[in-house]
Amino acid sequence: MELIYKVVYSKRKSLTISVERDRSIVVKAPEGTAPEKIHQIVESRKLWLYEKTHHAQKYSPLPHPPGKELVTGESLPYLGRHYRIELVAGQGGIRFEQKFLVPQALTDKSAAFRNWFVSRAEEKILPRVRIYKEAKIGDGKYRWGSCTPNDNVIFNWRLIKAPMFVIDYIVVHELAHLIESNHTPRFWNIVNAQAPTMEKAKAWLQAHGALLEQDV
Repeated sequence: MELIYKVVYSKRKSLTISVERDRSIVVKAPEGTAPEKIHQIVESRKLWLYEKTHHAQKYSPLPHPPGKELVTGESLPYLGRHYRIELVAGQGGIRFEQKFLVPQALTDKSAAFRNWFVSRAEEKILPRVRIYKEAKIGDGKYRWGSCTPNDNVIFNWRLIKAPMFVIDYIVVHELAHLIESNHTPRFWNIVNAQAPTMEKAKAWLQAHGALLEQDV
């Protein structure tokens, strides 16, 4: 089986291989790494990569297309629970009172919800990181979090839809990359020590990941 992968060179010290949520394989390598060496490393992990790219649940398509108009009676996930949408009279922004109160006057309700979720992500996720490292909320479509070669930590705003134990796992996961860039046994030992609900969080993401990917 022939693997197709993309190579990204940067001023990093080690080589890493990741499978994105669109099933593409990305190799991040130090500048000057010979293509032959990269190919050899990819070949050595061929079975693992094949299993990752053929994972039925993790890469399942979105259950329904994003961007449709929201109506009363629908629900959206927030911090691991679904809350009902209720359209109300008046203007202003979205309010949350154990349900989403959405002014009917909003012309683009989907965009308003995205902004609301981004704001909540900045409010609830970033403080959990700042005691260790500066971080920001981003719009990466296929990753819940990332640690760049410059040690910048970025979290997907859609993560705010997940329970806090899942958010904490992703935070620990990305911070652990500041210590160990690869997914080595040492890396997983670090994550497991700081996030004892790691397996539960991974199982939740595997079961609900496609739902989180929606833009609203």
